[in-house]
Amino acid sequence: MPINQADIRQFSHLELLARQVVEGFITGLHKSPFHGFSVEFAEHRLYNTGESTKHIDWKLFGRSNKVFVKRYEEETNLRCQLIIDNSSSMHFPDESKKGVLNKINFAVHCAAALTHLLKVQRDAVGLSIFSDHVELNTSARSNPVHHKMMFAELEKLISGPALQTGKMTSAAAALHQIAETIHKRSLVIIFSDMMESAENPDELFAALQHLKHNKHEVILFHVIDKSREEEFRFDNRPYLFIDVESGEEVKVHSNEIKETYIKAMADYKKELKLRCAQFRIDFVEADIHEGYQHVLLPFLLKREKMH
Repeated sequence: MPINQADIRQFSHLELLARQVVEGFITGLHKSPFHGFSVEFAEHRLYNTGESTKHIDWKLFGRSNKVFVKRYEEETNLRCQLIIDNSSSMHFPDESKKGVLNKINFAVHCAAALTHLLKVQRDAVGLSIFSDHVELNTSARSNPVHHKMMFAELEKLISGPALQTGKMTSAAAALHQIAETIHKRSLVIIFSDMMESAENPDELFAALQHLKHNKHEVILFHVIDKSREEEFRFDNRPYLFIDVESGEEVKVHSNEIKETYIKAMADYKKELKLRCAQFRIDFVEADIHEGYQHVLLPFLLKREKMH
């Protein structure tokens, strides 16, 4: 598809890329993969004797001494909150050496494509970014100025050093804090490798449950370098492994720990998937080596068939 020079001036590089990717998606979709599910207050009407008292507005009764019932209507537009883990582990691997997208780039490109898709649907979208604290948390909006701001913030995440170190993960605390700010029922999409939770997963699962308690639909994209972080594909030789978050160093021969490491990661992932199923959270495996287009499109096609 030829690139219009006016488009280059109007859109950022990331936004232009997201636009082209989404146009490719839409040709494979027959209907929207996302649907609004909120109910909004519409108006008051007089209470009819004998009907349920569930929706009586008692505050209005106190002021007017008349019994009114609240009427609600379904809201067609969706609210979506995109949440991105920006801790140091998400900046692995060092893409400057491998020439492939690292985890944060993968997450940002997915989020950019979803932002443009929601923009096309005229749905409201917000952005939250966290590491050891909540770095950014915007409410969901649908106006062009807000979209420009979101793409600018996404660009910042991938414009820094190739491998950022020293930023810890506090996913549980961050998700609790973000959950408290999403007041209206929303679709919440999280991009994270969930590395923090391996030692104390109950805290993370409680935070995910907090989002479900507020009746949000939650989708977790488990972003991971599968070949290295799950299958431990390293040559049979000594290595110096460095924790990019804590800086801790471990010298070890790869084959001495491979079997134990693979089992521990498999057990943790199994527990994560089971908890997500228990809480009715959609778990999406997102291997960065598959490419974000090849992860997003099957997911969107699956959702389209479900609705």
